[in-house]
Amino acid sequence: MEALDLARWQFGITTVYHFIFVPLTIGLTPLVALLQTFWFKTGKEEWYRLTRFFGKLLLINFALGIVTGIVQEFQFGLNWSEYSRMVGDIFGAPLAMEALAAFFIESTFLGIWIFGWGRLSRGVHLLTIWLVAFAVNLSAFFILAANSFMQYPKGSSFDSELQRAQMDNLAEVLFSKLSLSTFWHTISTSFVVAGTFMAGIAIWWMVKARRADNEASAKVYRLGGAVGAWAVLIAGISLIFSGHHQAQVITEIQPTKMAAAELLCVTPEPGEGAGFTVAAFGQCSVVNGEVVDETTRIIEIPKLLSWLAYGDGGAQVVGMEEAETTLEAAYWDPENLTAEQAETLDFIPAQQATFWTFRLMIAFGLFSAVLAVVALIALRGGRTSGSGFLKFWSILSLPMPFLAAAFGWIFTEIGRQPFIVYPVVSLNGDHLLTPLTEESSALSLSTANAVSPVVGAGAIWLTVICFTLIYLVLAVAWFYLMKRYVAKGLNNEESIPEVKADLDDSKPLTFSY
Repeated sequence: MEALDLARWQFGITTVYHFIFVPLTIGLTPLVALLQTFWFKTGKEEWYRLTRFFGKLLLINFALGIVTGIVQEFQFGLNWSEYSRMVGDIFGAPLAMEALAAFFIESTFLGIWIFGWGRLSRGVHLLTIWLVAFAVNLSAFFILAANSFMQYPKGSSFDSELQRAQMDNLAEVLFSKLSLSTFWHTISTSFVVAGTFMAGIAIWWMVKARRADNEASAKVYRLGGAVGAWAVLIAGISLIFSGHHQAQVITEIQPTKMAAAELLCVTPEPGEGAGFTVAAFGQCSVVNGEVVDETTRIIEIPKLLSWLAYGDGGAQVVGMEEAETTLEAAYWDPENLTAEQAETLDFIPAQQATFWTFRLMIAFGLFSAVLAVVALIALRGGRTSGSGFLKFWSILSLPMPFLAAAFGWIFTEIGRQPFIVYPVVSLNGDHLLTPLTEESSALSLSTANAVSPVVGAGAIWLTVICFTLIYLVLAVAWFYLMKRYVAKGLNNEESIPEVKADLDDSKPLTFSY
């Protein structure tokens, strides 16, 4: 394997691994803050115990997320130095904002929240966890804005003298239509992940307590299950609309991604519309210079793709043949690609990978929807449940939204290949591609030209192996700690801390669970 392939594998592995912790932190922090708010408003002990219980799990997940996220930053300057040289002035701006503003806020106030039990008034202490929740989501916004620039490089231009990109409008970089759509979709996803996590664990404990005739504990866990299930239901509805909106945006700005996601080989004739395929095997191939559909399709719904993309069943959706031709015409320029690269580069992403990750994302997300609906029916009217099916489904559903989120990111990143910075394309009134202008294609960057020219395959092999082993150890530690504290359940013996007016400042700040 060449350095390019290894660098892509390394970034893919570390990113997907890191993203296990990200959506749970983004969604669970506001939910923990909500639990503490219920305790603050009602004074009921059960809300305090749920806050402490899920607060432990949040801290474990937060710590692992920080450790695994740091690796991402270094790869930009090491394995992808040409990418950093080309667009670092733009891409680095939202990353710097995330580090200097959002991360400092969340880490500072998380520390105050950890050590503030009994030291701060309950109102001030509650404010600290809400500030953490705000900063966590603000951090997500900056990161997603940076990623959205790679997908849709607005607010910038190419400096021909320096041979690198320059920022023209920070607001366009941060608030492009793709960054706003992606933020909405990712936050909705995060609440589904965190809601499933909270509901799954709480419902499992509720059923166990109910079967042990411990009705008091069952009622406490029921509250946590209900909060988690409502979070999944509300966020799930938001996820449907945000996903639909993001798909429409991607259809417009990344035609190759959506064509590959549906294995749409050729642009349909006017009025014919494009169908949606539930399952398909094979791919679109080029025979004698023409694209040929060599796929086997299972359950195709006519015109549905056109309706999803444009609200019109007869609308034309750009197929792979047209997208390939348009992009190829723009990138035969030696300034973008060498002759050798231009001859071998395929402008269509991996078709089967793009097609199936899109569907697996949806399929795994349905587990959470079923959990939310079944749980809310079972828990209505203050009831607790001892259902074996509910207990089984709550545990089965726990990993599913994590997998759905991971497949969503794999789809997002594989789908824009072979570009690391996708060119700005435009459609005409018939939703067909117009030729790329010099301005739109100049800022784009192929993945092949973004890798570092001096980091060899051997060095990347070494780091891939080391990171894999380290991450394996961290994964075992994360699973052990999460399982250990989940298995302990609520701490019903802990006394609720009272705010002390005369704290002994000579004692060190400590906390324990």
